[in-house]
Amino acid sequence: MSDPTSFPDWHGTTILAVRKDGKTVIAGDGQVSMGQTIVKGNARKVRRLAGGRVVAGFAGATADAFTLIERLEAKLEQYPEQLARACVDLAKDWRTDRYLRRLEAMLLVADSSSIFTVTGVGDVLEPETGAAAIGSGGNYALAAALALMDSPLSAEDVARKAMAIAARICVYTNGELTVETL
Repeated sequence: MSDPTSFPDWHGTTILAVRKDGKTVIAGDGQVSMGQTIVKGNARKVRRLAGGRVVAGFAGATADAFTLIERLEAKLEQYPEQLARACVDLAKDWRTDRYLRRLEAMLLVADSSSIFTVTGVGDVLEPETGAAAIGSGGNYALAAALALMDSPLSAEDVARKAMAIAARICVYTNGELTVETL
């Protein structure tokens, strides 16, 4: 049995980013779970940043994610139009700062041309496929999106369909979506 005070391995969310045909979409489900209990079904885990030019989705502890999103916004003000540099700088701070190091969340961040997964161990990963995902249902959504990338569907339709597939498979994912397009 796991320790009930330990971090629950990203349970309770699925965030998916898809870039296709010049459009970038981030979709996030609305489910929040504590252990095996659904405590909210319509949470908003996807946010627009930098005057709407950047979209970020989060998985993990909500307060920790909001702290990271605030830090990312500050980095985007410091490095306007340089999403990669802002993400790398955030990851560096996250890994080296004593306070930030304890934050338990992941971010999926995108602008009109790039997608990055940012983690607390210093990773800033850009997918080579045009799709990335985080959270407990992330692998399901990512697999579905990759299978749909060659279809005639738009980026938003790929994201919505992939998230619907993940919701049918992952008990920590629901169909209440927040979808932001760039």
